[in-house]
Amino acid sequence: MQNHDIVYLIFLIFTGAAIIATVALYARQALLVAYIALGIIFGPYSLQLISDPAIIADISNVGIIFLLFLLGLNLEPADLGRLMREATVVTLTTSICFFALGFSIGLLAQFTTMDACIIGVCLMFSSTIIGLKLLPTTALHHQRMGEVIVSILLLQDIIAVIVLLALQGAGHESTSTFNLLQPLLGLPAIAIASHMFAKIVITKLLATFDRIQEYIFLVAIGWCLGIAELAQVMGLSHEIGAFIAGVSLATNPVSRYIAEALKPLRDFFLIMFFFTLGAGLNLPILGDVIWAALALALGSLLIKPIIFYLILRREKERASLAKETGVRLGQISEFSLLIVIVASEVALLSNKASNLVQVATILTFIASSYWIVLRYPTPIAVDEKLRRD
Repeated sequence: MQNHDIVYLIFLIFTGAAIIATVALYARQALLVAYIALGIIFGPYSLQLISDPAIIADISNVGIIFLLFLLGLNLEPADLGRLMREATVVTLTTSICFFALGFSIGLLAQFTTMDACIIGVCLMFSSTIIGLKLLPTTALHHQRMGEVIVSILLLQDIIAVIVLLALQGAGHESTSTFNLLQPLLGLPAIAIASHMFAKIVITKLLATFDRIQEYIFLVAIGWCLGIAELAQVMGLSHEIGAFIAGVSLATNPVSRYIAEALKPLRDFFLIMFFFTLGAGLNLPILGDVIWAALALALGSLLIKPIIFYLILRREKERASLAKETGVRLGQISEFSLLIVIVASEVALLSNKASNLVQVATILTFIASSYWIVLRYPTPIAVDEKLRRD
């Protein structure tokens, strides 16, 4: 079995996805859940057709980068600036509440204080990929919900990066204060530099050669990945860099064309992302952590939307917007998976607590995406009345 042959892997993923997606649509089920289920079936703990999901993990993560780039294209800097105060209040307040919830569940499940702290930290974040993948593109065209969700997720991602750096610093005594503050210094620097370069160079190039579609496509991808890599070097994440790259081009007349042109490429990588997520689920560990994982997952799915609703209503948002935003942000984040990996590497988290967070995160991914697809407008809704691009 040539598990390391990328052509073989892509064949398995997309042929299997086509089949299971067909079955899911006839059964009126969410496609995201189908992709995760396919990963579980083909993964190392079931049929073992793919023995090492890490082989395609890096490839699938490119989909998140393109997703954030496309969302940035649809959100002008002025819109983000208007929401920054509200997004900061909402993000910080909800993060404190979610930490307390996760910490309490960890203690009740008889984990150590350190384990409970990291479990609480993991519950602070919502999934960028779920929240934004299931948000219709039209919701970002001068609609407040898209602006609110993107702003909250962006601030959460910044906090997550700081947490990761702090964990890494706990495992390396030589880590300096500058290394911990680097993301805070790097974000405005990259934002200003990318805005200026896009305005002076990129915009003029696109205006000069706007009739050559291949060139626009090439420049867009190069700009997205270039700023994403620069952000990584500056101590931020690829995703934040890609979002900044998109925002810097948002005022360009060809931004809508770029967004449409990159959608198929984005979807290709996102299918791989959800497949990898399912393939990475360690089935043998379920018995040890299933009840605690269910409690953590239910706490996220049921209590997070309520807290978001209350805080957003306090900020004078409409009741319908506050309710839907809470549901769309009611899961645990993919950043939480990275946090438990780093915490385990520096011996701050037990193996059982790590397994707990991984299982709970995947459970919330499945339940949250399923609920959103059935209840709210998404690009992949089964109900035609809710299907919106």
